[in-house]
Amino acid sequence: MQTRIHDAPPTIFHADASRAAGDLEMIRRSLPKYRETLAEDRRVLFDRYRLVDAAVKVVGIGSVGTLCMVALMMSVADNPLFLQFKEANALVLEAYAGKSVYAQHGERMVQGQKLMQPSSDLFLGCGIGPEGRHFYIRQLRDVKLSPLVETFDPEMLSIYGKMCGWVLARAHAKAGDPWAVAGYLGKSDRFDEALGKFALAYADQAERDHAALQAAVRAGIVEVQLDR
Repeated sequence: MQTRIHDAPPTIFHADASRAAGDLEMIRRSLPKYRETLAEDRRVLFDRYRLVDAAVKVVGIGSVGTLCMVALMMSVADNPLFLQFKEANALVLEAYAGKSVYAQHGERMVQGQKLMQPSSDLFLGCGIGPEGRHFYIRQLRDVKLSPLVETFDPEMLSIYGKMCGWVLARAHAKAGDPWAVAGYLGKSDRFDEALGKFALAYADQAERDHAALQAAVRAGIVEVQLDR
């Protein structure tokens, strides 16, 4: 019996038969180039797996309009490895800052993550599909946790906010010029106040956008499928 990805619409599902076969073939043909982007010791581990299934995955707002797939790999011992293929497009800043030094958009994403993260995913890599789509690939589940911020009291929310700020500052210091950043921020609280005002304005805008979406759904302008 063939092991398959379990459909959980609307977030994870198999496309119709003709497209599903094409999606699986696209991933199959992308794997050799993806393998080349892995470190040699990880290629040895990756070679123990074979591709058996693929499905579409609906992801967050930042990936709207791009293709995201889940690939199920199985080892000879029937151990699963889930890889996530996320389409990578040209950076929006290229129109103003010039083209990236990386011709492959997925490579730009991978190198950026490696530069900013203390430790990147074991199978983080990139590839190009047969139709020229650029992807960056990583494990679908690599033991990341999402804190339930809606359950936090004010004290815990403050602690969590400080931790997020520390992690973000570390990433910017690792990827950029920490002395230039420190000099730009200075010793006053003007930058802190500006970020606070931006956060409040952004939250208000998000609420207005959500209200507009709800109104469009009720009016039948936008069709939605609820995740139950």
